[in-house]
Amino acid sequence: MSTSTTASVSTHILDTSIGRPAEGVAVRLSARGGQGARYGHGGDWQALGGSTTDADGRCKDLPDLPEGTTHVRLDFEVEPYFAKKQADAQQDAPANRDSGAVFFPEVAITFAVVPGEHYHVPLLLNPFGYSVYRGS
Repeated sequence: MSTSTTASVSTHILDTSIGRPAEGVAVRLSARGGQGARYGHGGDWQALGGSTTDADGRCKDLPDLPEGTTHVRLDFEVEPYFAKKQADAQQDAPANRDSGAVFFPEVAITFAVVPGEHYHVPLLLNPFGYSVYRGS
């Protein structure tokens, strides 16, 4: 059993439409804590900073969570990733253009944490849907 007074968080993104990691996606980390937070009416969100996914789709340098964190939010800025992917695809096959709209411009994932635990939260992403889970 861990005796740490904080939780830790990591993430990665897999673009399931191509079966490859999503490189270059900005990820922001925010935390909230305090009395009553576990019931949805805790303190304000505190922006902690962020990172960008590497060639393996991973953020290896997310900031540490402050002591007393009860909830974490990961904000993934996916619109620029899909816009670049779409622009690259249009250069390769101009006849396959669609409306150019990105259905999910961002993905926000909020989850509860307890001290001493590590939370790996992978994002499985495609242009028209996403899913997340607690990984290991």
